[in-house]
Amino acid sequence: MSPPESSSGPAPDVSPATERPHTGHGFGRLLVAVYGLLALAATGRSILQILEYFDRAPVPFLLSALAAVIYLVATVGLARGDRASVRLATIALTVELVGVLTVGLWSVADPSAFPEKTVWSHFGQGYGYVPLVLPLVGLWWIRRTARATAASDADVARSAH
Repeated sequence: MSPPESSSGPAPDVSPATERPHTGHGFGRLLVAVYGLLALAATGRSILQILEYFDRAPVPFLLSALAAVIYLVATVGLARGDRASVRLATIALTVELVGVLTVGLWSVADPSAFPEKTVWSHFGQGYGYVPLVLPLVGLWWIRRTARATAASDADVARSAH
């Protein structure tokens, strides 16, 4: 005896849909977590420095606040992973890399301009050089997922014909 037929039509396909590569999946989750943690740390540090010690080094402390905003933008852009968000994250990571290199060189060349440690001073030394390495890793990840997305799109287009 066969089971009764359902009036709702054929059984739904239970195989998982092929997911497009995304900056917030796989290794990207770790990257988003690290960026989120760095955003929190930089925000907390810059707020404290601005509120308590602003007169000691206003420009470096404002640069730390800028770094915190950039980390937040990068976190959200990488996590969302849509085309516009990834573009925004790419800009944020590029600005971050230029910022950490510029501030890092400036703080080494003129230590008196950075009497207090900041996120990007000395190339992020106070954060284990993570601010120096992270934008490189992030840009690599964006490029890798973009290539995987292009390959996935090409496979879908080929299979449609």
